[in-house]
Amino acid sequence: EVQLVESGGGLVQPGGSLRLTCAASGVDFDLYAMGWFRQAPGKEREGVSSISSDGLIYYSDNVKDRFTISSDSAKNTVYLQMDNLKPEDTAVYYCAPIVFLQTVPPQMINVLHVWGQGTQVTVAA
Repeated sequence: EVQLVESGGGLVQPGGSLRLTCAASGVDFDLYAMGWFRQAPGKEREGVSSISSDGLIYYSDNVKDRFTISSDSAKNTVYLQMDNLKPEDTAVYYCAPIVFLQTVPPQMINVLHVWGQGTQVTVAA
């Protein structure tokens, strides 16, 4: 059984940093890439970043150069370091095992259709 537990969210001022953690039990990191998604109020969930076991890393344009994804396969854990946060980064953040499609635009597909509870990130003065 796949279980995803996100943590590390909170309230931070613009320009601040947070580090999100995703504990992904029951996920084979050799079979699936891991992705971070976010959903802001009134908006659709969007893919933010992903990392695969062969080192392929993806960032959406709106977080590139500010967010850093990493993983520890021994711990089945994925991290998202978020720096220089902006109010538009406010959202609930989720992780999920994905298949990454190098299409135009790239797509992060949650093939197992499993979501955790998410972690709230609020960026405000």
